[in-house]
Amino acid sequence: MNAAPALALAIVISGRGSNMVAIAQACARGQLAARVALVIADRRDAGGIALARQLGLEVAVIPAREYAGRAAFEAALRDAIEASGAQLVVLAGFMRILSPQFAQHYAGRMLNIHPSLLPRFPGLHTHARVLAAREREHGASVHFVTGELDAGPVVLQARVPVLPGDTAASLSARVQQQEHIIYPRAIGYIAAGRLRWTAAGPEFDSRPLREPLVEGQCT
Repeated sequence: MNAAPALALAIVISGRGSNMVAIAQACARGQLAARVALVIADRRDAGGIALARQLGLEVAVIPAREYAGRAAFEAALRDAIEASGAQLVVLAGFMRILSPQFAQHYAGRMLNIHPSLLPRFPGLHTHARVLAAREREHGASVHFVTGELDAGPVVLQARVPVLPGDTAASLSARVQQQEHIIYPRAIGYIAAGRLRWTAAGPEFDSRPLREPLVEGQCT
């Protein structure tokens, strides 16, 4: 019996692309039944462009600032995704807010990773905000993208303790280590058919996913 074809990914980045690298390497090692069809950068100076090319990945640069507005940029982004044959869009350090219309077009086919335990601390500067709030726990969340910022259903989280003496930088580094674990894992669940989007929301192993999976507590 032939194996199912690898899930084709379009990874969208704005910066260094560390999660993109983690996902691409996991694909190359055969840890998940997926392949990177295209890496898209919305900035010409994104550090992840060079890393993607070093990994032998196809790269498209679609500079958002060079388009007349969000609609024109999103049209170009959508064209690139569709031309690549990608089945899943993976936002990996993508720093632009997508329109509800774009999110709706890719409903159930677009993931994001956010550096907090959503729904707590959506938006920017999460590490500094966690420290200012004197939280004891922090982490990262993989979620399906919807029209509301950082509010789509969370499917997988990793938790880290906030340690005495932590700075935003030290906390960020520890959270990012977990991001590199859980993002490939969530994509792997989709590629294996274990995590699915339905009209009622996400399902895991054919059961409604009412609470996020937690890294270290799921198999």
